[in-house]
Amino acid sequence: MGDTTIKISESTRDRLRTLAEERGLSTRAYVERVVSATPTEAERAERTARAVTYVRAHLRTDFTDDDVREAQEWRAAIAARQVGSRR
Repeated sequence: MGDTTIKISESTRDRLRTLAEERGLSTRAYVERVVSATPTEAERAERTARAVTYVRAHLRTDFTDDDVREAQEWRAAIAARQVGSRR
């Protein structure tokens, strides 16, 4: 395993350390877990394509590209906390 050094702010370093400790992990193990669990854009596109294929084959044969776009916009809005927040 190779070592890599990255420059981050002290506050980010401290936050990483706290997050790792809360999970019983070293900072290295925590970073590896987070990075390995985060899909690349290519992986997300592949997952989306498989999901669309499944939906069209098994759930809704009239599922359109506009439906896919609308769902992606809805997901992005949720991720940006523009919808779905508790009041």
